[in-house]
This record gives sequence, structure tokens and C-alpha cells, in this order.
Amino acid sequence: MTRSAPVTLFNSLTRTIEPFEPIDPTMVRLYSCGPTVYNFAHLGNLRAYVFTDSLRRMLNWKGWPVNHVINITDVGHLTSDADVGDDKMELAARSANMTIWDVAAFYTQAFKRDLAALNIIDPTLWSVATDHVQDMIAFARKIEAAGSTYELESGLYFDTSTVPDYGRLAGARGDEVMGRIAEVEGKRHPSDFAVWRRSPEGAERLMEWTSPWGPGAPGWHLECSVMSLKYLGAQFDIHTGGIDHREIHHCNEIAQNQAFTGTEKTGANFWMHNNFLIDRTGKMSKSKGDFATLPSLIDKGIHPLAYRLLCLSAHYRSELEFSVENIAAALTRLKRLVMGVAQLRAKAGELAWLRAITETRYSRGAATSYQRSVIEEGLPAAATALLARFDEAVSADLMLPRALPLLEETIALKTLTPDQRLRVLASMDLALGLELLTLDRVAMRIRPTHAQIEADAVEARLEQRKTARAAKDFAASDAIRDALAASGIEIMDGDPLGWDWKIEL
Repeated sequence: MTRSAPVTLFNSLTRTIEPFEPIDPTMVRLYSCGPTVYNFAHLGNLRAYVFTDSLRRMLNWKGWPVNHVINITDVGHLTSDADVGDDKMELAARSANMTIWDVAAFYTQAFKRDLAALNIIDPTLWSVATDHVQDMIAFARKIEAAGSTYELESGLYFDTSTVPDYGRLAGARGDEVMGRIAEVEGKRHPSDFAVWRRSPEGAERLMEWTSPWGPGAPGWHLECSVMSLKYLGAQFDIHTGGIDHREIHHCNEIAQNQAFTGTEKTGANFWMHNNFLIDRTGKMSKSKGDFATLPSLIDKGIHPLAYRLLCLSAHYRSELEFSVENIAAALTRLKRLVMGVAQLRAKAGELAWLRAITETRYSRGAATSYQRSVIEEGLPAAATALLARFDEAVSADLMLPRALPLLEETIALKTLTPDQRLRVLASMDLALGLELLTLDRVAMRIRPTHAQIEADAVEARLEQRKTARAAKDFAASDAIRDALAASGIEIMDGDPLGWDWKIEL
């Protein structure tokens, strides 16, 4: 497909919006900081992956295949950004009375289930930290030989004065950021960080390896440098992560990359960060103990794609407030879109082009250009004009809040036939990932864990209520309504969506 609108992206390294062209014109290379698999991902964590998936889908939609690597951190991440404290994985294993490997496997699978529920495309490669410890040791030996490290009793430390313009990515670091960096006796500079953490004398970690600096484990920052450069090259296109990584973790990655290559190369041409998801009391954090997860939304009857839509409704660089009201509004909007598509499909009849792209052996990712060519073939000027506006929005630093209203506009555009409107929606949805052409009303009715009645039973009771109302037996009608309410079901008389009923949140 042609890339008519030029792609521009905000680069955290320069704090400016810049034109984007991949190093290799045939393939975008993308690295994303993955989860530390010691607990369930909270909704704030998952916003980062909705952002990265939207970025990848946009690049695919524009015609670029993407080589995407996400790491799994199963060792090395401490309970703070400092070089002291417990390893999060070891702490979780001891708390759960499980082996550390079982903890990692359990939460890795839980994380992948969340991504699948959000319709997030799997990366080209899942890269697991513990599979690359020998690579990390070799990397550390090379930067040690380059004179960028020094040893202390607690391990091997990186000397941040040995690389040019250390901390440029972070900009001006305030007291809050510097307070996250622990003072370690013997450190040459406050910003120096651990490359290898030696196990204390007489102690043994649940995960430790032999190294030139004694038995221990790699520092958290080391793994991303090692795996990104190993799989994507010394300089690749885009590195993504949450904004909380910008001030410390990614600065330290860049420093290691520069020491390893002996250049000023940062590892990626573009460093991109999504902002926080916040609740009314502040940034979502697992340290609070009671945090919202995707399964907790589903347990309340919220379809996970409503959360995806909520994320898309705010620009990735803006804070996004999470509340019951906001997720309910996103669910209502998603229902409206699903109903609008269903009505168009009822009028359009059989869609041969949809069958062609769903039954083919090609699916997503690099094949998006194939899907677009099938979907958009023969569209009239009014349809291509809509797609051009969509193109401009998604190409302008992923301005999805400006792109989303085009869905409703397309559904309502009577100058296009139902088939043509569905083609436009299908093309847009390749970049949005809302599954609008396959999601239906039945699939969106998720029975929450607290509900005391099955969906089929609700439908049967509603039919009985309609019969009672038609016979003007309002006492029977009210009794059915009250019985359903007692089971957590709210009947929506006069609902403009025609959805009939919903689960009480």
C-alpha cells in the first residue's frame, strides 16, 4: 500500500516530533520493555502494550512489516529503581511458597492471556532474560574492558561519566527521580548503577550464576541492552516503554549501548513513551496492593476491548484517567459501534472480501498490506477520502483520538453503500484492533462472576416480561424486573442502544 501521509513520531530523546523512516526500508525494527513476571499486570501496565500494539498496527497499515521483540524479565528487577533491596521475582517466590521458575511461568502466561484478550498481536520474538545470562556476562565483560565499569564489594557498577551526555533522555532530573537512585557506599557518582549484583557473602539467591565478578545476578538494565542489540542490531528503529522508564532505566540502557559499541549511538533512533493511567488517588501502582487488572474488569462484565477503546481515546503521551464512569462510557461507545456494524452487515449480505481475508493463510502483521488491498479494492472517492483522513490522523504521532470519530462518521455516511462503509471500517480497524467486523452483541455480554443468572435465562425472562407488558399485566412485569435486579441484572427500558439489559457494575 502507498504511504500517502508522512509518518511523524515524538522522539523522547529530542523532545520533538520528527519524520519517521526505518533504517531498513523493508522492515521496521521495534523493541518494547516487557513485564517483570512476579505478579499480574495492572491496567496501567497494559496501557503500554495497547500503545505499542497501536504503533505496530499503524506501521503495518502503512505498509511496513515489523520485527518486534518484547522481553520477559524473570530476574534482576529489584523492588525499587535503586541497586538495593530484594529481587521482585525472589520476593514473590518466597511469598507464594513456589519455585521462582513456577512464579515466572504462571505470571508470564497470565500476561499473555491479557494481551490476547486485548487483541494485541504477539511480538515476533518473546525474549526471556534468564535465557540470555551468558550473553549478559559477555556484554558486561566487553564494557568492563572498555573502561566503563568498576567493582565494589556488592558487584560491578557502570561509571556514567565514561559515556557522552549521560541522562540526555531524562532531561532535567528532579529530586523525585534522584530519590529513586540509592546511595551505595563506594559509588563514584550518584547516577552509577549495577551491571552485576554479587550475592552477599554466605547468602545464596534463588537465581544466581557464576561470573567473573563472583556469584550473583545481572542488573535489571543489562538485559534490555543485551537482547535489543542481539536481535535488532546496534542501532534499530524504535524502543518503547512506559514513561516511568524514561528517567532511569532507559538512560542506563543507552549508556550501556554506547559503551558496548564504542560510539554515541543510543541503540534506537526513536525512544517512545506512553504516559500513565491514573486513578482518582494518583498513578496506578502495585505497591498499593489493591490494583485493577483486566480479569477484574471482565469479572464485572466489561468486555476487554472496551478497555482497549478507552486507551485509544486518549493520546498515548497524555495521562488517561481510569474510572467506572470512563470505562462505562467506553463500553457504551463500543456497543454503539458493534450495533452499527451489525446493521450494515444485515443490509450488505454476504461479504466475499471479508471471507477472503479471514480464510486465507495470511493473517496479520506483515500481511496487513495484503488485507488492505483486498478490502479497499474498487472503493469510490468518498470512501478513499475517509481513509485519507484516517491516514493523516494515525500518521501524525499516532493521533488516534482524532481517528476514532471517523468510525461513527463512516457508519452514518448514507452516500456510501453498506458494503462500502464496511470496507472502510474494516481497513481502519486493521490499525485500531477493535475487531468490529467480528465482534457481536452476544460476545459482548460477559457474565460477571457475581451474577446469579445465566445470559440465556435473562433472555427468557425478558421474553416473559414482554408478554406480560403486552397483556398489561404490570404486576408480573415488575416482579420479573425486581427478580432480575436481585440477581445483578438491570433492565434498560427505553435504552437508545436497544441493548435491553446490562450487568450492574
